[in-house]
Amino acid sequence: MGDCQSLGNCDDSRIARLYEYLDGALSVEDINDVKNHLEHCDECAQEYDLECIIRSVVKRSCSEQAPDALKSKIMTRISEIRVEIGHG
Repeated sequence: MGDCQSLGNCDDSRIARLYEYLDGALSVEDINDVKNHLEHCDECAQEYDLECIIRSVVKRSCSEQAPDALKSKIMTRISEIRVEIGHG
């Protein structure tokens, strides 16, 4: 019961459903199907856990802001490049 063999060989479409589940893009019936599958399939449960970690890290990273000094350097460099290519 620990692998997808007994559940119909999980493939890319099964994994895609995990992503849809995480995105909240499934019907109530499909949500229940995915939850049930995750309870019985270690392989998909591990994939689900990994995706949750990745999404958490990305979300945390996206909320961080660059320091003002870095922003200033970037804007200065963009201005320099524009002058170099004649668009300044």
